[in-house]
Amino acid sequence: MSTITLGIIEDDQLVQESLNEFFNAQAEIDCVLMSSSVEDFLTSIKSLETLPEIILLDINLLGMSGIDGIPLLLNELPKADIIMLTTFEDNDSIYKALCAGACSYLSKKTSLKKIKEAIEVVHKGGSYMSPSIARKIVNSFAPKKNQSNLLTPRQKEIVAEIVDGKSYKMIANDLFVSIDTVRTHIKNIYKALEINSKAELIKKSYDNEL
Repeated sequence: MSTITLGIIEDDQLVQESLNEFFNAQAEIDCVLMSSSVEDFLTSIKSLETLPEIILLDINLLGMSGIDGIPLLLNELPKADIIMLTTFEDNDSIYKALCAGACSYLSKKTSLKKIKEAIEVVHKGGSYMSPSIARKIVNSFAPKKNQSNLLTPRQKEIVAEIVDGKSYKMIANDLFVSIDTVRTHIKNIYKALEINSKAELIKKSYDNEL
């Protein structure tokens, strides 16, 4: 088996050290570059003789986010495959990363052995997802259920205002309530719909799930 060249973009020092120690002991994988940011990685690859075939990429980084960095990385390394390795497991992050060009998505709960396995699978042309991530992707293809019955009439009003692009202050003024009340309603809406962001809420509305 030929050696797989690996690049890592991760700003957590403990995670860096753990990955570095592990991959230094793997004869089949050569970590040619480790950086704390996408910007530093893009600068450093210019001086490399051997370029990474696979990149392990975090999302929450110094400087630009990993998701924003994916197109830039693929522009410089068009033959590289990107594996997300992150604590973010929300639908929005998964969707954006895969749409941007990542081929695999791993939770940071993934063992080092499984991360190595993912790298080997991707190097052979496959894709690899943590089980919890894979389930979310599968669920995204399931028939959409209308979830409007999970919301109160007031919460539906707030959803409509958010979809119209109104700020919390504008919503509060329209509904004659305080901004804190609006925030509480939105928190309860997210909980009821099992989502984590305004983008997911708007997507559900556009997909006629509300």
